[in-house]
Amino acid sequence: MGAQKSIHAGRGFCSHLLFFNLTQTIINTYAKIVSTCYCLNRDTSSPLSLVIGSLCIKHPNLFGGSEKLDVSWDKGLYDSNVLVAFRRPRPEWRPQQCFFIQHSLSPEIGVHGTPYDNFSRSGSGGVNLSKLAVGLDLSEPASSKWSSTTSVKFEHVRPMNDEGRLITRDVDGFPVTCSGNTHDSMVVLKQESRFAKANDQGLSHFSMQIEQGIPVVSKWLIFNRFKFVASKGVRFGPAFLLASLTGGSIVGDMAPYQAFAIGGLGSVRGYGEGAVGSGRSCLVANTELALPLNKMTEATIFLDCGTDLGSSRLVPGNPSLRHGKPGFGYGFGYGIRFKSPLGHLQVDYAINAFNQKTLYFGVTNLASSS
Repeated sequence: MGAQKSIHAGRGFCSHLLFFNLTQTIINTYAKIVSTCYCLNRDTSSPLSLVIGSLCIKHPNLFGGSEKLDVSWDKGLYDSNVLVAFRRPRPEWRPQQCFFIQHSLSPEIGVHGTPYDNFSRSGSGGVNLSKLAVGLDLSEPASSKWSSTTSVKFEHVRPMNDEGRLITRDVDGFPVTCSGNTHDSMVVLKQESRFAKANDQGLSHFSMQIEQGIPVVSKWLIFNRFKFVASKGVRFGPAFLLASLTGGSIVGDMAPYQAFAIGGLGSVRGYGEGAVGSGRSCLVANTELALPLNKMTEATIFLDCGTDLGSSRLVPGNPSLRHGKPGFGYGFGYGIRFKSPLGHLQVDYAINAFNQKTLYFGVTNLASSS
């Protein structure tokens, strides 16, 4: 019913246009479901890797004035995400507006998960986060290489146990919220700037995110959090070398779930999700050399390393120390990339500092409907 209502919400549409929109929505929805059913976004050591399905509904002209409505739903084995976004038409020289409502439910394995098998796997720590966010994104007109987005949102976070009941403490009796209650609330102002440059010889990329918790109410969280990602790619004949550095820190009020989790696919391969450490600060370096085998396949070798910079003790409850995480780790290995209609399929075999082996599957650059 929800999909039918959103499709028929426009006024003055001709019957053939309605039929086209409905057909396009069904095609896009089917493509999304087929794509994500084969998607393993996390390392195979985690049962959360399996994605059950995904649904995406788009309306290009909601009220007859080129207003766009996007509704998406993603469901994993233990997590889910629902996003409703509404965009109004704006002149290109003015910031583009996007109103959104988002609800997600996911296990907090990165911080509260328990590592095992020499830190190559991470198990559930019995803490799940239910997040509700309502806000507005303002995307500034992009220059040739720079772009920026400003957003403000209200966020309501409720920790739950595996049975779905609200909790205030983890299995060891330490608080899982900053307020000490069953929920945290905050208003967050976020500024993100991005630089991207690419040519036949390589690429350069830099992004910086700054989040500020605004004290609208005295009990709401007040903090400043920043994160940066810098990447450089250089081509050597047929080979391509890509190096990146990721770092961040947070000061002020902090709940354990806001800590930077280090380890896993997209961080330090060879470790489970968050198995290296979780701290107020982090620094992660990744290097990968790719060599094409044919038009559809390339082989890679990689080296990852990461550290919490000794800041895990500053996280409330110090979950990293209680779970025996080392705070520093490195992983290396090799992999293969396949180009397919579903996206870029990724298989990585990684070895960590404790000589434990891990196999990762992933997919990136999924074709999204337009």
